[in-house]
Amino acid sequence: MRLARITVFAGHFGSGKTSLAISYAIYASKQRDKVILCDLDIINPYSRMAEAVDALKEKGIRLVTSCLSNTNVDAPALPAGTRALFDVPDTTGIIDVGGDNRGALALGRYASYLQNSADYEMLLVFNQFRPLTSSIGALLDMKNEIETASQISFTGLVNNSNLMEETKLADVVSSGNFALKASEKLALPLKMTVLERRLVPSQAHLEKILGDIFLLDLFKSPWKP
Repeated sequence: MRLARITVFAGHFGSGKTSLAISYAIYASKQRDKVILCDLDIINPYSRMAEAVDALKEKGIRLVTSCLSNTNVDAPALPAGTRALFDVPDTTGIIDVGGDNRGALALGRYASYLQNSADYEMLLVFNQFRPLTSSIGALLDMKNEIETASQISFTGLVNNSNLMEETKLADVVSSGNFALKASEKLALPLKMTVLERRLVPSQAHLEKILGDIFLLDLFKSPWKP
């Protein structure tokens, strides 16, 4: 799985972006020396990501998040330090964009940089089992809304279909056809299917059905990978 210098995860609330972004940053830290994980959610600036700060530090990952994280204050302010993602060329950045098109507005400040960069991915994360992304039409609408708000085009899809702790392997496998149809209709490659590590008996066998797989470790507070 190719690791871009900057990877942006965007999608609706409840798509699992934050858990994915944390696990992906840890994955990146095994390959790159300087990794920054950025919580670019200015609509709901009290992300659980702040709970992961100690565990991320242990991995050498710098967490950039709003000073209002884990409060009930709703203030449209970009996290301090976000600029480092774009100004330091040897830094690998993982960005978790706040849900829906409003959260994507913050990312628009950096649209010109990403548009001129040949080494970034902006991935649309979806969960087929969530009402807001349970149809191809709804997924297409979300794609268009986020692209319009951020002024950046998606480069691929991430199938993160799950039923939280009730997820079974068969649930994820059943989402494979939906993911392929979404890839065709939205004209975007399916970059990966996310699977909790506990569900995977044979990754090689599943990749024949689901394509590239990203194994997810779900961490609960206190965050201890």
